[in-house]
Amino acid sequence: MEMVAEAERFSYPRGEEQQVLSHESPPARSSGAHSVKLGEKLERSDSPDASHQSPAKRIKLEGAGNFNLQSDPASHGERRNGVAPIKAEYLLYPLGTGSTGGNAAANDDAAEAAAHYEPSNTYSSTSGSTKRKEKAKGQNTNRNFGSSRDQVGLCSTRTNKPEFSPDECPFGDKCKFEHDLRKYLKEWKREDLTTFGAVCPVWDAKGSCGSGWKCRFVGSHMNEQETEDGKKELVLLEKPRNGDVVKSGAISNGSQTVNDVSTQSKTDLMKRKFKTPKADVWTHWLETREERLSNRQATNSKDSAGDGVEDEDKETRNKIIDRQEQDENRACYAEPPLRPAEKRKVYFGPETPVLAPLTTQGNLPFRRLCVSLGAQITYSEMAMSLPLIQGQKSEWALMRAHESEITPPAYSSKKPVVELYENANDLKFGAQIAANKPWQAVKATETLTELCPHLRVVDLNCGCPIDLVYRSGAGSALLDMQGKLEKILRGMNAVSGEVPITVKIRMGTKDNRPNALKLMDKLVYGGFESEDFGGGGSGVAAITLHGRSRQQRYTKRADWEYIADCAALVNEFNSQGDALVDTAKDLDERVQPASGKVFFLGNGDCYSHVDYFDHIEKAKVDSVMVARGALIKPWIFEEIEKGQYLDKSATERLALIEQYVRYGLETWGSDEWGIGTTRRFLLEWLSFSHRYVPLGILEHLPPNLQDRPPAWRGRDELETLLGSANYRDWMKIRSATSPIAFSQHELT
Repeated sequence: MEMVAEAERFSYPRGEEQQVLSHESPPARSSGAHSVKLGEKLERSDSPDASHQSPAKRIKLEGAGNFNLQSDPASHGERRNGVAPIKAEYLLYPLGTGSTGGNAAANDDAAEAAAHYEPSNTYSSTSGSTKRKEKAKGQNTNRNFGSSRDQVGLCSTRTNKPEFSPDECPFGDKCKFEHDLRKYLKEWKREDLTTFGAVCPVWDAKGSCGSGWKCRFVGSHMNEQETEDGKKELVLLEKPRNGDVVKSGAISNGSQTVNDVSTQSKTDLMKRKFKTPKADVWTHWLETREERLSNRQATNSKDSAGDGVEDEDKETRNKIIDRQEQDENRACYAEPPLRPAEKRKVYFGPETPVLAPLTTQGNLPFRRLCVSLGAQITYSEMAMSLPLIQGQKSEWALMRAHESEITPPAYSSKKPVVELYENANDLKFGAQIAANKPWQAVKATETLTELCPHLRVVDLNCGCPIDLVYRSGAGSALLDMQGKLEKILRGMNAVSGEVPITVKIRMGTKDNRPNALKLMDKLVYGGFESEDFGGGGSGVAAITLHGRSRQQRYTKRADWEYIADCAALVNEFNSQGDALVDTAKDLDERVQPASGKVFFLGNGDCYSHVDYFDHIEKAKVDSVMVARGALIKPWIFEEIEKGQYLDKSATERLALIEQYVRYGLETWGSDEWGIGTTRRFLLEWLSFSHRYVPLGILEHLPPNLQDRPPAWRGRDELETLLGSANYRDWMKIRSATSPIAFSQHELT
């Protein structure tokens, strides 16, 4: 493996000052510390000189050399809690010397709803001061951010057409874009990239490139041909299935995605022309019901104050009022067009590991990569209901799925858990939404199921801990509004057609105050208001529980004992059914879950196949949803499928990164915008994947997701660079055997 930079590198905490190691000898350390010789100095932030450090910090550093290694548990081969057990020969500093340089606890809120952060606060949080920070004024003319666009763009009427195309621009001479193709290619378009052997990955995979002349690899699918009148014409080329390259008059980008919502549908949503009759009927019924309940509460409150009427007369009057209200309810009640039992049957089991919905990181290329590695169930990134209803393009783009996600998931026919389940009609991809009001969730659900025909389930997010989402009343805020949550889920069930409804929750909002068990009892058996909705439970097909509270975010370990307690409740419901419910309620079978049972999934700290099967066996969950574990090592699904550890080499990991880049370019395009988008999401993923510690350098297995490694170096230069938290090191990653490169000259 030929590398641009040779380095023995270790991973640093994000946002922490990093030491500079040069070709000179390292500073003196305690006995046993080995020196590190670098082939090239890595890009790091200069640490301040010791003379300028605070007295407390100097004392701490000076005292580090007197650490007694005999008191270190790692020196006796024991595993230290919270520290990745890296073999001594791969440590840059011996454990306990005070110079660990390892990764601090990362802010893993980025794994869930990262796109819904509030703007950064302008007040100081470290000093406790309430004074507003002074904003730097003036223009910094020395900054040059560059541009991801051509200096002069090519008119869209020329993008996919031959040079002498007769099509005319509707704007004529007033068009601000270039129409002279040769001038655009020579003067305005940036030079072609040499990545992937200078061959366009989109053209190579699909046979045509939708970016046309704007493609940064256009040289691989263009040619100059002589016309009948002797002129030289630039044309785009197609690549048929037999491999012969032919001329094409106009290139059309062959789509491999599903759930592509038309522009007209999004425009109708924006103009409020898109009809949602089922949602409107259900919302009107709910509003009428709420109004009646409010009037009844006002009447009861007035009666309780005393109006001189005898108790017997009050009781008689209340009975008459109750009878009248029942008659009104029967007259106003709108039968939902579909009940949960009429929905498509789904299945979750040990053979169906689930990729969690991951905002920003859970994009289409990453899901496609995980599916290729064995993920059986995938979810879209969390979409907010109101922007969906308003037809915002950014939210509807989240519903796109690759054709590999609409294939049936794995299923073992040896155990027919679900009666009449047809695996051939099942698919992998589901959508997740968040809402703070019943009408928003119901309207968004009907719109989704109408415009996106390839949905396995629609999942309601009740676990997002981000403040901006929580304070709006969505996400984990619904855990404290269980009545509203039940209404939302019942309404979604009423309008979703044949698509089942699922829900993802957390243990609760506060530490040491979990309420998920109480909530699940309402969702499975039905809450206080269940009779008004036809009785029975909410009809959800599956419940996923993240074993942490909102306050806990991603700190500490997930509580799988609590998950096991909740699983016992669901399993009890599934095994005994209506026998456990009050016999006086006479539940209608139509309100029961579509598959005849409620599937229950656990989520939290699944980082290996050992964790996966251990949770299924001990917690008695149907399956496990994997989130950060997949971001750090997406081949965890391959480990689960094969039932063994996979110590991926640096070359194999680089190949996965290359595959992700190819998928990204196929999704977003190979023009300037597509390459910039791919690079952005690639860096988002690398901010997680660099935290992977290779199995071959660990003393003990299994690895733990919450463990933070001390300063370490890899088994080769590439592995060391892949484990770096410094993005400058990522730009040095290049291999002679792999065409991918991250240098500024290659991906910008």
